[in-house]
Amino acid sequence: MGAETGRIEGKRILMAETEAAQNRRRSERVMLHIPVHVLAENQERQQIRVEAKTLVVNAHGGLIKMNEHLHVGQSFLLRNPATGSEMSCRVVRVDETGMEDFHIAFEFDRPAPKFWPVTFPPADWGVPS
Repeated sequence: MGAETGRIEGKRILMAETEAAQNRRRSERVMLHIPVHVLAENQERQQIRVEAKTLVVNAHGGLIKMNEHLHVGQSFLLRNPATGSEMSCRVVRVDETGMEDFHIAFEFDRPAPKFWPVTFPPADWGVPS
């Protein structure tokens, strides 16, 4: 699946899927703003650790705001510094905000509803009570 370039509300975005596929969610989204660390490779193939902040999360991934660019399809490790939990992820969309930040939509390699500190997760997250 190749990345395409498009515009939504005047912002340039890179898309890994069609807009219909982007709007289809496997689990309900929750607004959650917590600090996270992204461990990835930069364009020079050097390991980088970038502080980021979540904007929206679900059992299958989320959306983070960070000041480093990642590429659609790029794998990275997401770390929750509060818990020490880590998950392998893949970038599915990159939104350029027009400022110094990027909004990175990502999916976990496998569903991980317990990765996020959500006390009352939505029923479709599949977390046993």
